[in-house]
Amino acid sequence: MYNISVFLKPKGILLRIKYFFLSIILLCLHGFAYAATTKEVLLIHSYHQGYKWSDDMSDVIEQKFQEDENILLTIAYMDTKRIATNSYFEKLFVLYEEQFKNRTFDLVMLADNNALEFYLHYGKTLFDTTPFIFLGINNFDEKLLREYNMRFYGTGVVEQVDVEKNIELIMQLQPSTKKILIINDRSNTGLAMKKDIFKVLPKYSKKMEFEYVDDISIDNLANKVKTLPDNTVILWVLLFKDSTGKYFTHKESLKQIRKIARVPIYGLWDFYLGEGIVGGVLTSAKAQASAAAKMADMILKGTMPINLPILMESPNKYLFDYKELKRFDIAIPKSLIKYEMINEPFSFYKEYKEFVWSASVSFVMLMIVLVILLINTSKRISSEQALKNQLQFIRVLLDSIPNPINYKNLKGEYIGCNRAFANLLGCKPKEIIGKTVYDFFAFDWAELQTKKERELIKTEGTDHFEQTLHLQDGSQKVMTYSKTVYKNSDGKLGGVVSVMDDITQRNQQKQFLIQQAKLAEMGEMISAIAHQWNEPLVELSAILQDLEFSYKNNDLSEEQMQEFVKDSMIQIQYMSQTIKDFRSFLKPSVKKVLFSAQKAIDEVIEIIGKHIFYSYIDLHVEQNDANIMVYGYNNEFKQVLLNIINNAKLKIINSKKKGNIFISVEKKNDKTRFKIMDDAGPIDDSIKKFIFDPYFTTNKNGTGLGLYIAKVIIEDKMGGRIYARNFANNVIFYLDVPNKPEENYQGESHEDIVVRRQ
Repeated sequence: MYNISVFLKPKGILLRIKYFFLSIILLCLHGFAYAATTKEVLLIHSYHQGYKWSDDMSDVIEQKFQEDENILLTIAYMDTKRIATNSYFEKLFVLYEEQFKNRTFDLVMLADNNALEFYLHYGKTLFDTTPFIFLGINNFDEKLLREYNMRFYGTGVVEQVDVEKNIELIMQLQPSTKKILIINDRSNTGLAMKKDIFKVLPKYSKKMEFEYVDDISIDNLANKVKTLPDNTVILWVLLFKDSTGKYFTHKESLKQIRKIARVPIYGLWDFYLGEGIVGGVLTSAKAQASAAAKMADMILKGTMPINLPILMESPNKYLFDYKELKRFDIAIPKSLIKYEMINEPFSFYKEYKEFVWSASVSFVMLMIVLVILLINTSKRISSEQALKNQLQFIRVLLDSIPNPINYKNLKGEYIGCNRAFANLLGCKPKEIIGKTVYDFFAFDWAELQTKKERELIKTEGTDHFEQTLHLQDGSQKVMTYSKTVYKNSDGKLGGVVSVMDDITQRNQQKQFLIQQAKLAEMGEMISAIAHQWNEPLVELSAILQDLEFSYKNNDLSEEQMQEFVKDSMIQIQYMSQTIKDFRSFLKPSVKKVLFSAQKAIDEVIEIIGKHIFYSYIDLHVEQNDANIMVYGYNNEFKQVLLNIINNAKLKIINSKKKGNIFISVEKKNDKTRFKIMDDAGPIDDSIKKFIFDPYFTTNKNGTGLGLYIAKVIIEDKMGGRIYARNFANNVIFYLDVPNKPEENYQGESHEDIVVRRQ
């Protein structure tokens, strides 16, 4: 079957490029042209009509194409079972050139190796770049298509005869087998199969004896088969021509041997099934043709062959003949689940197995339904009563919850609430049902809530936020809202559930703690002020001494007096500014503002910088962009910076080593990141997760509120994030805070702040 040396490969890179681009254009035009026009398909068989393998392929392909009236199928036979010489292929080329010169095909299908090899050599001359599909190809290597530059417009189904699985099957069905007689011929296909067979046999040489015959007359083969012992089986490969040159159909040779064989015969191809073989893992012409026909349908509808992967695994099947199994008393093991059987006697159960099972299951289900209906009928009254009790319990449960709860439909109308929500609005629950948020609250506030809920319904999610609620009596409450959508029993969206929590007092308590934490920092602050005042006091002392000396020496002129006053006022103003900075720090921020990150750091350093310097600590501040902003509570944020820097300072002092504190600022999208690092050793892993807890401290004189308040300010009040990481022998605190205001912000613009700072 393999005459590849006969065919010449296309030579020259320019010729290959030409074919490649020409094929792209033709295949695209081929895809666009597919509509209601007639499609012509040419099927070239390697063998002859009447050969069951080829006939089975044709039957499947013809049946598939008959479903589409727009497909015209033409079949040609090469007859290479009888003749396959070089001169014959050349004459076939001349014949096809004359036969098809006035016809244009949309697809060529190639059955078996000789047809593919013929097409690889002559196809471009005969059919230009018409797409092609191959099937029934043994020992296929995709490199062959690429060498001929044909893979772009060709694909197909590879044929794999699985000798190893058939030997395994024989050993499974007949474990007492000692010898396998392998019968083959010396055709091209037979010689190719011989190579595959001898690759497998060494694996089983210790378990089984093998005898291989492929050059013997039919009479001598019959005599050999007659004398085979009982523990032998025959593996029938091919026999279309014996050593005398006599040709056989696929039926003739097998039937002659089957008549005199006293042992089972297994096969490799499905066209032998029903002619005398027990069965086996059979290579199926019909299965390959079915797969190829599906590919053909896709190509005719516009898919390019390069986009259809070659089916490398042959669609083989376990197939058996019931008569032959019974003849040799062979049973199919239960472990073999997927197989097909022919010649099996009629069995009502097997023939109508699905019907029997469906009827049985239906009857059982009907009885179960009847029983369930009876049970449900008897339980309905008690279930209804239980449901009423449950609804009453849910109502009592909702009313006992102190948090205001309400739920609305998709129109925004209240359809239920608990007593806490009704009390909040100062009315009864039944007075709320059917109304909307616009009936109880100011229009702007109601509009904002409605917008949030509409967005929530679109995303089918949840929302948590904090907002001040303005009540009808003029009072205000700071509330947190948890909103989520709910679905009805049919799975469709029903509306939105809202759970509210009054955090007014908690916010006041947090603000109190923040202010208390500020007061706790006053000791450090006063110490810092003392360091700030030390130098100006020394200067004032020196000025007064000079003044006294000049006075005693009668050397005090009016100009000198003015100079003394001027120098004294400079020092007094410096000390006064220190007090102002201290007072500004203690004053709580009223609302969120946009402020400069650099200025916040500078103001904190003004307060504590001298103290750090006199503690023999080097302070390094890095900020690449002077225009980086922060949106939040200015004084509270500076309190956080002061607290973290103070903590770092105390760590370094306690380590009794000269240390460093590094502060850097950078912009991260919509956040500004502050990094504060010290080199006085890492945080112990055992306490790292507790450092932000209230009242947790490792300092015997500490309150444990500093980092807790820092977390409250950064995360709860400013919507940012604070966390700490160990890095080598350092600790880094990260502060990620917003750098731009929310919508509807009415405060200073970024430009205003930059100008004011300058």
